[in-house]
Amino acid sequence: MIDWIQAIWLALIQGLTEFLPISSSAHLVIPSLILEWPDQGLAFDVAVHVGTLTAVVAYYRGELLTLARGTITGLSQRRMNEELRMVGWLGIASLPVAVTGFLAGDFVEGNLRSLPVIATTTLLFGLVLGYADRHTAGVSQFRSLALPAAIMIGFAQMLAIVPGVSRSGVTITAALLLNLDRQTAARFSFLLSIPVIAGAGSLKGWELSQSQVAPDWWLLGISTLVAAITAYACIAVFLRLLDRVGLMPFVYYRVILSVLLLGLWLWQ
Repeated sequence: MIDWIQAIWLALIQGLTEFLPISSSAHLVIPSLILEWPDQGLAFDVAVHVGTLTAVVAYYRGELLTLARGTITGLSQRRMNEELRMVGWLGIASLPVAVTGFLAGDFVEGNLRSLPVIATTTLLFGLVLGYADRHTAGVSQFRSLALPAAIMIGFAQMLAIVPGVSRSGVTITAALLLNLDRQTAARFSFLLSIPVIAGAGSLKGWELSQSQVAPDWWLLGISTLVAAITAYACIAVFLRLLDRVGLMPFVYYRVILSVLLLGLWLWQ
């Protein structure tokens, strides 16, 4: 079981990286691989998932209420509206990663959580993100989000089960390559994170309910709070700066991180 210092650091890492295009899973694996920290455990995973889910729901609370009201109205009146359409797109886009996680999750956990894999995916998908950001700069007229784009983004999200890819990174990349503007890409990516995080957290929660381990509720509660506050701040700052600085700073960070990880792997 991790101690308090490790829990706070890991909760901070989860909150800082969940919604930035730099891969939270990679950053959570790194301490255990390099510092030989013990596995954080299922209860901790559930706690930080609750924290980041709380953050994104709180940030988009107004929009989510609008989506809920519009969906209820559309269903009751048996007519399609903008809110019902968006909820449908989010549901459809969530299916590919759910199926992939169910079929390949154990393989990924057992075979792809290593430094060379993380370093390679961090570099490769960082470069693709950079290409997508440069592509956006040359687009004269952006498209509106539509069903085909939602489906393509959903399939791109399948890749995020591999550590180092980054769920937000790969979905934003796909959206930019489909000629969506940065804000639309980030908004859909973050809204799409809600069913994904909720689904993953629910699955881990069910697994936790089957175990006989008594969790440290104080440690888990503080970890949830730290992850939630940090993630909320990250979403707010990221969206505020996105159009001003673009995504290249994250690309440079990923390149540097991949080089450091490869160096650590070769040095071991």
